[in-house]
Amino acid sequence: MEYETFKNNIISIYGDEGRKWLDDLSKSVNEFAQRWHLSSLEPVKNLSYNYVLSGFQGVQPIVLKLSLDTKGLNIEAAALKAFKGHGAVDIIDQTDGALLLERAVPGVSLKEFFPSCDDEAIVIASEAIKKLHSASRINQKGFPTINDWLTALDEPCEELGEKLIKARTLRDELLTTMGDPILLHGDLHHDNILACGNEWKVIDPKGVIGELSYEVGCFIRNPLEDLPNNLNSLEIIANRIDDFSRQLNLDAERILNWCFVQAVLATLWALEDSVDPTNFKRLTEIFGKLMIG
Repeated sequence: MEYETFKNNIISIYGDEGRKWLDDLSKSVNEFAQRWHLSSLEPVKNLSYNYVLSGFQGVQPIVLKLSLDTKGLNIEAAALKAFKGHGAVDIIDQTDGALLLERAVPGVSLKEFFPSCDDEAIVIASEAIKKLHSASRINQKGFPTINDWLTALDEPCEELGEKLIKARTLRDELLTTMGDPILLHGDLHHDNILACGNEWKVIDPKGVIGELSYEVGCFIRNPLEDLPNNLNSLEIIANRIDDFSRQLNLDAERILNWCFVQAVLATLWALEDSVDPTNFKRLTEIFGKLMIG
């Protein structure tokens, strides 16, 4: 079932090119296994838009990541190199369309903390963010900016109505008053923060330039399949915003405004990719209520 979801995602985005890529996946995996001397390769759970396998290079645990989005994969590689030594997994090797990465072991994610240990998860996530952004002298050239991402809000979408208009207004206000631009992970949700030995490491950075207040929005709206319909979702989200504000010395109202903008943006992207936008819409409503309240 999970592979079918992954397959449908690829075909909905890439069409015939995606079908051919899927047909050639087994051959590609075998070629990379021989090239990099890999063994015991097994697809991970929760495949979405990349084909990700765990395995070994000799005795070293590794992850092999294949993608049709070579540009995105190259940006991810550049971000991981920029964050090297600051709480991100290491790159072992790379080529067009493939990354060979350190595998976090045991690899338990912060999703396991939801909802019973949410406060503890916020502390761990905040420390991971601090560690990432302690990396200095990062060359920002070649990375997209949140300004680039947010141009998607200028596209018409009758389904979002007034929410889209509100998101555009907030976006413009936030961008014109933005703090120092830094390299962000850009997709720092629960499943991208993993236990690795006696520490936590981040995986799968999008690599985007923006302000720190933008970084926490992704974590606040996840786990996507569990949070939006949780009976205590509004309380959980409000608490997360307050906790991140204290942990990272950020303005809570600014975090909330970014959360609303990002939820609308995620809805637009879901509609564009023919993915069910229901959970994103629900999150937009929750953030809207918190803004009114």
